[in-house]
Amino acid sequence: MKAKWRISILMWTLGVAPAAYSVTDTEFAELKAQLIELSQRMNALEEENRQLRAQGTETASQLANTQAELVDARSNLAVVQREEAPASWTDRIKIKGDFRYRYEEIKVEGQDKRDRNRIRARPEMVVTLPQNVTVGFGLATGSNDPVSANQTLGGGNDSKQINLNLAYARWYPIEEVYLEAGKFKNPLFRPQKTGLLWDGDWTPEGLNLGWDSEHLFATAIVNWLESDSNVENDEVAWLVQGGVQFDVIGGQLIAAAGYYDFPIKGNPSYFRDSFFGNSFVNVDGVDVYEFDYELFELSALFKTSLFDLPLTVFADYVQNQDPDDYNTGWLAGVQLGKADDKGKWQFAYQFEDLEADAALGLLTDSNFAGGGTDGRGSRLSGAYGINDQWTLGFTWFLDNEAGEKAFEDEGGAINYERFILDTVFKY
Repeated sequence: MKAKWRISILMWTLGVAPAAYSVTDTEFAELKAQLIELSQRMNALEEENRQLRAQGTETASQLANTQAELVDARSNLAVVQREEAPASWTDRIKIKGDFRYRYEEIKVEGQDKRDRNRIRARPEMVVTLPQNVTVGFGLATGSNDPVSANQTLGGGNDSKQINLNLAYARWYPIEEVYLEAGKFKNPLFRPQKTGLLWDGDWTPEGLNLGWDSEHLFATAIVNWLESDSNVENDEVAWLVQGGVQFDVIGGQLIAAAGYYDFPIKGNPSYFRDSFFGNSFVNVDGVDVYEFDYELFELSALFKTSLFDLPLTVFADYVQNQDPDDYNTGWLAGVQLGKADDKGKWQFAYQFEDLEADAALGLLTDSNFAGGGTDGRGSRLSGAYGINDQWTLGFTWFLDNEAGEKAFEDEGGAINYERFILDTVFKY
């Protein structure tokens, strides 16, 4: 179209114009030169226009990209602002806990059979604060017993006791290390949550420094048995444990070693004027601990599978370095299955032998052989999952013998048996 337009102008100039008037050869040459110059100028203008249009398209594309980047930046800024904004109280507070209803039957040689119904409730509130700090507060039913939160039903339906079970603050200065203070959950590794040394309801009081990485863990506890210097048995215990956890062929192995120092020799008892199986002597009319409890522990747990079911084999060993006799304890057991969801089940068996001064009886399993130390025998248990938060189970302390040392001058240990039915709800 542009070419035809140019030809028409040229024809008009060369053909029509001469018809209207006559020009000289010199004038015609000048006119022709002017036309050539005009054509060149028009070509230049067209090229410049094309370049301007191209630049305009590129500029528009750059502007669109810039606008898109700006939108993304604003979106990212909004995300950061939301993450940095203070969380609402519903995001910072977590409520958890458990409730257990229990029936148990107890048979002790030379005594009438005893059966009773008991409950245990342990609600806990955990609050998340800035700077990687959490604060916990928990209550529990029962008495002030350090190793039991059970509350026996009855008493004419009187109101039941509620006690402070947890009160602590925990700070993570770096990702894998934490420091906590107060009354906190037991951080020590217990193979399959057994109670050779520590009952499951025991909550230490004092300070705890913990480290937990992918394959290594360690715990150091300063535990106040009594922190008031006005009390004659004020004492602090030191507990240190370290361990490893790693995958081996066909399963996972967790192993730990610990040393726990309870320097209580010569101190009176700490609860209910009882020594819970430990040796004591009378000094100036007062019963006091005969030994310190310098405990060395080795424990291990191996998890694998059998017939597509979880299989766990576990063992624990302890020796008190102070006394020469009745100073060792051990247990070993196996569990098949795991009742952690609807329709799943588990069965477990363990055998335990805990001599009188092998551990601090105040803190050991309160059910095995009547509680405390100086007992041996079997523990058979099973559970079935109603769902992932509700289980039904039983525990049978079978053929336990209590008081091997306590009754050594009276014919030896007595037979002790306890059968328990539990239904547990976790939330």
